[in-house]
Amino acid sequence: MNKKICLVTGGTGFVGSHLVDYLLKKEYRVRVLTRKGSNLKWLKDKEVEIFDCGYDDKIGIEKAIKDIDFLFHVAGVVKAKTWNDYLEGNVKTTEKLLQIVEETNPKIEKIVIVSSLAANGPAKNGIFSDENSTPNPITRYGRSKLEQEKLAKSYFSKLPITIVRPPAVYGERDTEIFLFFKTFKNGLMTKIGYNQKLVSLVHVSDLVEGIFLAGISPHSQNEIFCIGSEKYYSWDEIADATSLAFQKKPITIKIPHFLVFAIGAIAEFISFFSSKPATFNFEKAKDFVQNYQTCSIRKAEKILGYKPKVNLVEGIKRTVDWYRDSNWL
Repeated sequence: MNKKICLVTGGTGFVGSHLVDYLLKKEYRVRVLTRKGSNLKWLKDKEVEIFDCGYDDKIGIEKAIKDIDFLFHVAGVVKAKTWNDYLEGNVKTTEKLLQIVEETNPKIEKIVIVSSLAANGPAKNGIFSDENSTPNPITRYGRSKLEQEKLAKSYFSKLPITIVRPPAVYGERDTEIFLFFKTFKNGLMTKIGYNQKLVSLVHVSDLVEGIFLAGISPHSQNEIFCIGSEKYYSWDEIADATSLAFQKKPITIKIPHFLVFAIGAIAEFISFFSSKPATFNFEKAKDFVQNYQTCSIRKAEKILGYKPKVNLVEGIKRTVDWYRDSNWL
């Protein structure tokens, strides 16, 4: 029996590399589409086919896509200096892929596009958002992911597409939320504002399983699914779970909203003199001050059979242990 073939974009990154591992364990043949010069450390010694043609080489992409059964489009831009950079990384790249699939492999079983809860924006008045909520993204990143979703929907009548929206993702190999753990290890816990804020989180292992289920489900076509945690977490709960992992209590500093925006603005200004965009900027500050970055996973539970397995305490311990073992902490 021939193994089915999956193509993963973003397979050298945090989420994508975990998805590659998951698919290999499920005994799929895996291809990874990369840009030339990408760091392949997470793919080293793994049975994957590398197509290092980037996204401007149509012939190379056609070869990668021609006979695949599944396309998992994980690649994207999470931080950029300009709106055009977000559009290029999240919308135009997606459009190139979908056009080539339509031309060369229109009978593909499923295309899964990884969007973001940021496309929907924060929930309001303590009510979680879900797939039927009216999108109201508050950042350029969120708006670009919403544009990506609109583009994907324009292909619903032509191709079997499913969209997944994860909230904040944490876990082994992550470099973004890693900064939180690094600060915590140094004995400092920062809390934004003086009121309670709730967030949905998802450990990367749960997310990749949800992405996989969205791909293989016969009922997922032309649908959007939030793939997150069962419950919403306060920053006090996150701090407690992290304290258990480190076996230490940090000093907690509460930062008022105006200061968060000031720090974001300064970091963004400094990034103008760098070739790379700032990890924390004014728009990130907008995200940080929201009261409810939460989403419901009921639809994914009902239709996909998705059930997150990693609770917060276990997930943070696994993450911290990996950082330590890898000499990141």
